[in-house]
Amino acid sequence: MRRNVQRRTAVGFIALLALLLPTALPATASPPSRDDVIVLDGATSAEGIAAGEGTTFYAGELMSGDIFRGDIGEGKATRFIDVPAGRMAVGMKADTRNDLLFVAGGMTGKAFVYNTETKATVAELTLSTKEGAFINDVTLTDDGAWFTNSKYNELYLVKVSRWGEVRKNVRTLTVLGEAGAALAREDFGMNGIASARDGRVLIVAHSKNQALYTVHSRSGESNRIKGPNLQFVDGILVKRHTVWAVQNMSNQISRLELADDLSSFTVKDVITSKHFDVPTTVARFGDTLAAVNAQFGRPASPHEVVLVPAWG
Repeated sequence: MRRNVQRRTAVGFIALLALLLPTALPATASPPSRDDVIVLDGATSAEGIAAGEGTTFYAGELMSGDIFRGDIGEGKATRFIDVPAGRMAVGMKADTRNDLLFVAGGMTGKAFVYNTETKATVAELTLSTKEGAFINDVTLTDDGAWFTNSKYNELYLVKVSRWGEVRKNVRTLTVLGEAGAALAREDFGMNGIASARDGRVLIVAHSKNQALYTVHSRSGESNRIKGPNLQFVDGILVKRHTVWAVQNMSNQISRLELADDLSSFTVKDVITSKHFDVPTTVARFGDTLAAVNAQFGRPASPHEVVLVPAWG
């Protein structure tokens, strides 16, 4: 019964997303010379992905909240954590040092933390009780895990001790400036998130504004990172001055180079694949990216992780 109820809920949610997103996809450039597909066997929805130890990855079944584990070397993935009913799994990050997986809980307004060794739920934390709240993505810093809310101008810090203990108190940061402007009910604002400068600065992707912003982790002040519009920007991954920005309905990942002062960026490459079907988030394994297909607004088919070169 649980799976049937969740499947109907998933269909309704994805149908809603389809109404908000254009139905025509832009033409893409020629695919890279190398790409592979890993099926999330049995998944009826998908959204988040995180790099684990070595070539291990974790991916989430969006509407059930279940967690898959796979290996990009072996080319397969299986259902790993069967979570209690009523959860969701959107963006996620793995803290491999402490064997923890942090998962954004979408419409539940919560964050979920799992132990990747025992599969146990370590914490279930309420981040927002506001109507329509959508906890979308997460990044890790030395202080803990930061989560975005795509419907409100808030970020949330779940602290983690040096011994890997997840604190129960949640810090709410009000985002000021352009990134924190009020949204219409149908809009998604802050989406993907990453950290820079040892966690003092957060970088967020703003879907409605088609832009990236820096957000000061203490004051909440936001500043737009100047550059071309990033249509349909979703999950982001930052490594030093390189940003990989997933553009879901554009079926592409843009590789960006940040200025030293984080004030601007230039587009260095646009990475595409014939296998992309609305990719949403991405993990990196050396020179390989693993992007998960969400297939929003598309006919039902097996959900997949697509492997592409990290450099165009």
